Amino acid sequence: MSGQVSYPLFFHNFHARLINKIYMISSANMGLIELAFAFVLDLAIGDPQWSYHPVRLIGRSIEGMEYLLRKLPIPERISGILLTMIIVSGTYLVTHAVVLLSRQWSMLSEIIIGACIIYFTISVKCLADESKKVIAALKENDLMKARKALSLIVGRDTANLSQEQIVRACVETVAEGSVDGVLSPLFYAFVGGPSAAMAYKAANTLDSMVGYKDEKYIRFGWASARLDDLANYIPARISAVLIPIASFLCGCGFKSSLRIAFRDGRKHESPNSGIPEAAMAGALGVQIGGQSTYQGEIVEKPFIGDAQNPLTTKSIDMAIKIIYVASILFMACGIGFIICLKYWF
Repeated sequence: MSGQVSYPLFFHNFHARLINKIYMISSANMGLIELAFAFVLDLAIGDPQWSYHPVRLIGRSIEGMEYLLRKLPIPERISGILLTMIIVSGTYLVTHAVVLLSRQWSMLSEIIIGACIIYFTISVKCLADESKKVIAALKENDLMKARKALSLIVGRDTANLSQEQIVRACVETVAEGSVDGVLSPLFYAFVGGPSAAMAYKAANTLDSMVGYKDEKYIRFGWASARLDDLANYIPARISAVLIPIASFLCGCGFKSSLRIAFRDGRKHESPNSGIPEAAMAGALGVQIGGQSTYQGEIVEKPFIGDAQNPLTTKSIDMAIKIIYVASILFMACGIGFIICLKYWF
């Protein structure tokens, strides 16, 4: 009958249109899918302890390039600038090449590869898990075990720390790690995709390896330290808003977190680290900073926050919860912002 539509043909056409629509939506939002997949993957299984982890490969590249550049008859600061340029640009180009190669196979392979690259740059669960090991050791009243667990996530000397000093160091690390381990890589993934996220991780790894102010690295590591400061500048200031909101959602002080972030955020020697630390100190109602020891050298840091509450294992536990909520908020806001840009403007 001429007025009727064949049901098999109708369903075939409907299926084809549906698949085409899904493909178009996926193509338009591929970056968001990669980000969401990477974030969920990190929350589920954490950062893998793999010898061929991209960040470890970057670290080995830094060691090799440092060895070669120090042999050149040029000033140390110039060598350090060359190191920074080679490692960061090289990381970006290699990552971008991998992404382009995956694109040749299929859209699905590009999403999976892109998501895995971003996943390697963030460490929400890893930061939380390592901090929980410190909590567990302190609850067992095993200071030696707590100091050892803490030594894996901080750069300071931990051998003689008291329980309060261990908690303080852990809270500071969780707060600071919220930027360079979570917000910054996600920020650059939103802005420039997997390649930009991995390039940021290269800059951050450079700073952690050569960005010191001792005699060996004061000139050689100058460029790496400055680049890391620049790369974390915007994400650190985003944390001044996110951490107070997250603290409110976790039942802590929103106003005090925001107030201390703006009051004490600039006290820190680093232009970025003090902001999340101050926001966290205000949220928990604790005071951090003070005396720390690095490689046998005593460093006096400015006090941040008000000592309204004692530093206990509950402080670390709440700091972890706040960082989880802040990272989820950042993901939600970032995805919402990108969608608005795509469909409303």
